[in-house]
Amino acid sequence: MVHTSVIGCGKMGGALVRGLSRTGNHTVIACDVDPNALETVSEHCSKTTTSIDVATEPDVVFVAVKPDLVGDLVTELDLSPNQTLISIAAGVSTTTLRTKTDATVIRLMPNLAAESGSMAAAVAGAEISDDIRSLLDDVGVFVKIDEEQMDIATAVNGSGPAFVFYLLDAMKQAGMNSGLSQQDAKILAAQTFKGAAETVLRSDETVTDLIDAVCSPKGTTIEGMEVLWNSSVEETITKTVAAAEERSKELAPEYGDE
Repeated sequence: MVHTSVIGCGKMGGALVRGLSRTGNHTVIACDVDPNALETVSEHCSKTTTSIDVATEPDVVFVAVKPDLVGDLVTELDLSPNQTLISIAAGVSTTTLRTKTDATVIRLMPNLAAESGSMAAAVAGAEISDDIRSLLDDVGVFVKIDEEQMDIATAVNGSGPAFVFYLLDAMKQAGMNSGLSQQDAKILAAQTFKGAAETVLRSDETVTDLIDAVCSPKGTTIEGMEVLWNSSVEETITKTVAAAEERSKELAPEYGDE
């Protein structure tokens, strides 16, 4: 069992608290200056606190505050070389954070699906110990990448859920436009996205091969695919991800990284 804490219990920090607690494999201390934020996660952790000193007792400390706050906060944390600091701040490098703490520094770009154990995450920085791997495995799937790749990872898996929600809602709305109830359209669209994603992760086939497997000559799917192939959807999605990546790059000099 890994003893950990989460400092900052907003949307992402709260998702981490709930995700880590759901397995029962870890003790979690939740820390925030906002009592309302602590109230929302109180039933999912062993302790809530407004004290930084209490929050820095565990071996692993997640810092889930906004990028403009993380530098000053990490400086205040009294952490030893035997502890691990995991920062989720976009645009703030491990190089910057290592100058502010004695702890081992890991940079994590998670997403909100951590709450349900379905997180996709990118990790950079120090080598991943067995304890850290156990923590991250319990809230989803992660890939270890070079620090230079964190901007594009931020766009793909960090911002990506919002883009998927948008596309899912469009499919739901299309179903409603042709007579499905809102609830039925929501279930069918959401489960279709979920099932398609699982198929991609479990299959050795390429996405193109999977599309071909669904399409049959003169069938319904290929009629819809012809519309997509002849549209600018792929270009729009590429621009969407690129815009998020560019914003991540812009954040670095704002928060002390060059």
